[in-house]
Amino acid sequence: MIQLSRLKTKEEFILNADLIETIEETPDTVITLTTGRKILVEEAMKEVVYRTVEYKRAIFRNMR
Repeated sequence: MIQLSRLKTKEEFILNADLIETIEETPDTVITLTTGRKILVEEAMKEVVYRTVEYKRAIFRNMR
């Protein structure tokens, strides 16, 4: 799970990173989920990727 902010409202929310299908900058960051839903977020694409990678690392670190 990663914490992000919605684009217009800047409302923070938690996203299940396992549902991310694609991330684009158009120039706003658009996350498309495996469900087909699209979410616009404040964070840059690189930041979303960074948070997702850190989340996955934390999971695998705890599995050892």
